[in-house]
Amino acid sequence: MTSTFLTSIDLASYANPSSGPDFNALGLVGHVFTKVDPAAIDNAFLYLQRTIGLVSTYFDVTSLASVDEIVSLLDSGASKVFVTRPQLDQLVSANISQERLVLAMPGNTRDEVINAIAGTAVDVYSHQVHDVELVEAWLKEYGTDRPEVYASFLEPSLDSALRISRLSAIPILPVNLLTVDPKAQPELISVAKILLANATSDRPDGLFTTLVADERGVALGLVYSNEESVSESLRTGRGVYQSRKRGLWYKGESSGDVQELVSISLDCDHDCLRFIVKQKGRGFCHLATATCFGQYRGLSRLQQTLQERKESAPEGSYTARLFNDSKLLNAKIIEEANELCEANTKSETAFEAADLIYFTLTKCVAAGVTLEDVERNLDAKSVKVKRRRGDAKPQYTSQAVVAGGQSNGNTAKEAVKEAASVPKSQSDQAGLQAGRIQMKRYITSEQSPQTIEAVLQRPSQKSGEQIMGIVRPIIDAVKSRGDAALLEYTQKFDKATSLSSPVLHAPFHPSLMQLPPETIKAIDISFENIRKFHAAQKEDKPLSVETMPGVVCSRFSRAIERVGLYVPGGTAVLPSTAMMLGVPAMVAGCKKIVIASPPRPDGSITPEIVYVAHKVGAESILLAGGAQAVAALAYGTESVSKVDKILGPGNQFVTAAKMFVSNDTSAGVSIDMPAGPSEVLVIADASANPAFVASDLLSQAEHGVDSQVILIAVDLTQGQLGAIEDELHAQANALPRVDIVRGAIEHSVTLVVKDIVEAMRLSNLYAPEHLILQVQNAEGVVALVENAGSVFIGEWTPESVGDYSAGVNHSLPTYGYAKQYSGVNLGSYIKHITSSQLTLEGLRNVGGAVMQLAKVEELEAHRRAVGIRLGELYY
Repeated sequence: MTSTFLTSIDLASYANPSSGPDFNALGLVGHVFTKVDPAAIDNAFLYLQRTIGLVSTYFDVTSLASVDEIVSLLDSGASKVFVTRPQLDQLVSANISQERLVLAMPGNTRDEVINAIAGTAVDVYSHQVHDVELVEAWLKEYGTDRPEVYASFLEPSLDSALRISRLSAIPILPVNLLTVDPKAQPELISVAKILLANATSDRPDGLFTTLVADERGVALGLVYSNEESVSESLRTGRGVYQSRKRGLWYKGESSGDVQELVSISLDCDHDCLRFIVKQKGRGFCHLATATCFGQYRGLSRLQQTLQERKESAPEGSYTARLFNDSKLLNAKIIEEANELCEANTKSETAFEAADLIYFTLTKCVAAGVTLEDVERNLDAKSVKVKRRRGDAKPQYTSQAVVAGGQSNGNTAKEAVKEAASVPKSQSDQAGLQAGRIQMKRYITSEQSPQTIEAVLQRPSQKSGEQIMGIVRPIIDAVKSRGDAALLEYTQKFDKATSLSSPVLHAPFHPSLMQLPPETIKAIDISFENIRKFHAAQKEDKPLSVETMPGVVCSRFSRAIERVGLYVPGGTAVLPSTAMMLGVPAMVAGCKKIVIASPPRPDGSITPEIVYVAHKVGAESILLAGGAQAVAALAYGTESVSKVDKILGPGNQFVTAAKMFVSNDTSAGVSIDMPAGPSEVLVIADASANPAFVASDLLSQAEHGVDSQVILIAVDLTQGQLGAIEDELHAQANALPRVDIVRGAIEHSVTLVVKDIVEAMRLSNLYAPEHLILQVQNAEGVVALVENAGSVFIGEWTPESVGDYSAGVNHSLPTYGYAKQYSGVNLGSYIKHITSSQLTLEGLRNVGGAVMQLAKVEELEAHRRAVGIRLGELYY
C-alpha cells in the first residue's frame, strides 16, 4: 500500500485520542507514525500486538539505546523504524533489510541534508522542519529517482503538507490536526484532501478510476471517486463513490448490499484509487453476483460456500457434524495431512492439498476465522526479521520418517496400521455415511477358531517405536528443562497460551470449585461409596506366621508416600476418574497426592476435578496432560513434586510415557498398569432386555473411536438379534457423540454362540476391561470368570454404576491386560514389607538348611553369616 502521508499518534492515548480521527478511521488510510522511548517500549510491543494487520506503523526509535529492542520491534510487526546514523550502521551490519530503515536527520540547512543522505540508499526523515522552502529546494535538487522522504513540521499546516506532497515527499501530521469530516471541522486538515494531494486524474471530469476489491484482493468491480466521495467514505466508514450521472453514490443504500470500508490507497502512479471493503449482502454487482466479473473462485468461493453451509446445513448431516463435532473435524485434518505427506505425484499432491485446505478452512469458519484473518497472520510472519532454525520438532520428524517410508528400511505401508481417528471400510471410506449403525455379526459354529480369534483382536494402535519416537523427546525436554518445557507443551497441545505456572497448589480457592448443588451431591454420594469399598480392603493387622519353632515371619503394609494421579481431559470431563484414583490414595494414607489433568484453553481446570482434589487432600494439581505430565510426575520440576508411583488411564502417548519412565532407573517410579482404549463385553441370552444390552454397548462406544464393544449372544434367534441391533441404531443416533460411536462400532462385533460355556470361554480369551452378564442365573455364571477387569452382574447393573457411584474402581486393565493385572484398588497404593525374627532355637532349627544351600550356590559369605553365629554357641 503506497502511503501519501503518515498520521502521528501518541502510544499512550491512540485508542481514545482527545481530538482528531479515532484509530478505526486512521486504519482506513493505513499508516501511522509514533515515537517510542525507553520508558514506552513495553507499550510499543503491546500496541503492535493489538494492531498488527490493521495499520502500518512507523516508529521513531532514535532515543533507544538497544539495537536488540529495535530488531524486536521490527520482528513484532513495525513496518519501518526511523533511526540515527550509528543505529543504521549497526542494523545494516545485523543484516536487517534497508527497506525497513529510515535515516533520521535534522534537515534545517542544505548542508545538513546533503551530508546526512550522502552515500546512503535508505529512506530519509527530516524532522521538526521549520523552513518548508528549504525542504522544497532540496527535494527538487534530490530529484524523483530517490528513496522515500518523510518530513514532520515544527508548525504543521495543510499548506506545508501539500507543498511537499506535490514533490512526492510524505508529510507526517499530528492526529489532532486531522479530520474525516471537513464540513463539520473546516479548521482542521481534511484526510481526504491530503490523501489525494499528489493524485492525478486522466479523465476530463477529474474523477479517479477506483478499483473495489475485497480483503483478499479479489476485484469486485470498477467505479469512480473524487475528493467529496472519498471524504464521505472516510466519514461513514462505508463504500461511497461518485456516479458520473447522479452524484454521490452510497453503495447498497437501497439494496442493502452495503460495503464496510477497510482501507483506501493510491496505486503507484497516483492516478487510480483502490478501496478494500467487506461486501455485505448478495454481492457487489447489480446482477447479484459476488463481483462484476462473475462468482468467486478458488479459496474465496470455498469460504463463501462453507459460511453458507454453516448456517443452513441440515441437522445430523455430514456438514453439520463437521461444524459441531471438533473431534471429528480435527481427525479429518490429521487424516488429510498424513495423506498429503504420502502423496508423490504432482496430481496426488494437488488433490490431497485441496482436501487438507477444505477441512482446514472448515475449522476456520467453525471458529469464526476468515481467510482475511489468516492472511493477516501470514503478513505478520512476513515482516519478521529474527530467524529460528528450520528443523521440525523431533516427534514430527519421526512421524515424517515413517510417512516417507524410510523407517529402518520399511515403507509406511509396512509400518503398523494405526487405529483411524475416523473409521474406514470399503463400503464407507469416511465411516460417516448416515446409514445403519450396526456391529458385524458372526455365528461361531460357522467360523473356524482362527477366524473368531482374529475377530476378537483389538483395533491396532501405533507401533511402540513410532509412539516412542514422539514421546521420548517430550520426556527428555521436561526432564532437562523442567517447568519451561512443561509450559511449552501445555501451551501447544492444550492451547493454554495464557498459562504462566504449571501447578495449582492447595488450598484451592473456593472460586475454583463453584458447582451446582446437584453436582456436589452426586460427587459426595459417589465419593462416600468409593471410600467405603476401598476402606473395607484394609488389612486388620499384620500377618504373622511361625514357620517352625523359633522362626517367625511377618508381613505389614505401608502406604506409598508420593503418588501421581493422571486424570485425562480431551473430549470429556472426568471427575469420576479423579475420585477412583484419589479416594483410595486418601484411604491408604499416601502423604503426597498430585493430580495431573490437562487444562482448558483459558488455563483453568474443571471445577469438578478441583473439588475432588480438595476432598482427597491433594497437595497440588498439575495443569498438564500427555507425556509431558507423566515426565513431570516421574522426575519432578521446579514446581512439580516428584512421585513414587503414577496411576491412571490415558491415551497411547500417556501409556507409552508411563512404560518408559517405569523402566528408567533414574526416575525411580512405578506405574499401576498398561492401558489401552476402553472396552466392554456383554453376554446376553434370551432373558436380556434388548434396550439394556444396546445401552451398555453404547456406554463404552462413546468413549472414543478406538474403543471396542463386543456382544456375545447366547443362542439368540434372528428376531432377538434384530431387536438388539434396532435398539443400538436408534439409541446411537440419539447421542450427541454419535460420530464417535460410529467409529467404535466400525470395529466391534457380535458373536452368536450355542451356550454359556462357549460364551465364557470366548470372554476369558478376550479378557475384557468390563464384563456385563445379562443372562439367567448371572450370579452363578461369575464362577466361570477367569479374566476380566470388573464384572457387572444381572440386568439391573449397568456398567455406568461402576464408572461412577457403586464403589468399585473404574481404572481397569484394558487391551487384554486383564489376564495379568488387577484394576486399581487399595493395594495399588500400598507396599508390603516382610520381616523375620529368629530365636536362638530358631537359628539352630533352620541354620543347617541355610548353610547347605549357600554351599550349593557357592556363596561362602552367606554360609559363614550363619556359621559364625552357630559357632558362638560352642564357646
